[in-house]
Amino acid sequence: MTSALLLGLSLLRASRPLWWLTAACSWFTGTGLRRVYRRQASAEHHMSRDLARAQWVKVMAGRGNILTREAFAPLWSGDISPASVQILLPDPDTPHDSWLDRRSQDVARFDPGFTADLLRSQVRANIDHLTQAAHARRGIRLRSYNLPHTCRVIATDKVAYLTFYSHDAHGRNSPCLYARAPGLLYTIALQQFDTAWANSTEAPITQHP
Repeated sequence: MTSALLLGLSLLRASRPLWWLTAACSWFTGTGLRRVYRRQASAEHHMSRDLARAQWVKVMAGRGNILTREAFAPLWSGDISPASVQILLPDPDTPHDSWLDRRSQDVARFDPGFTADLLRSQVRANIDHLTQAAHARRGIRLRSYNLPHTCRVIATDKVAYLTFYSHDAHGRNSPCLYARAPGLLYTIALQQFDTAWANSTEAPITQHP
């Protein structure tokens, strides 16, 4: 009996059985939650697969590093071609005491190499990268926002990845929720993105034909 119990507990500690249990609970509650990744970085393999099947993509990020990594590489190379791609990044030219400054202060508490203007510089670098990568692609729009930002959203017509930022960890080390449509979490993800998009401004990437 004890051995069986230990075996059951060890199985539940594994990712896939936990995903099955989470999906079953989601079906009963209507949340749409299918998986919970302990670290955002662990979700990127599955994210790449979902992007390859997407009809459209929406991204709201606090820095935008994910857009320059392997998961999004097929989008910039043209291997995948969603009908539309909407990207929201913070405005790096906002006055001081903006969300970017407050987030920089949070990160500096646990990352001593994080200077006051580093986050702004990284956002600018990612905007430059996206401008160059998307120069020959149609259907890609980039807008910038100056709003409180607590959750990264990557959504397609079928799924959404939500990463809630922590005060004591980088986004890549924060838990990531995976939700499918239809469902409450998926709807919340799209509402958060659409609200920010409606209160954002055009960024230089959209000036290219």
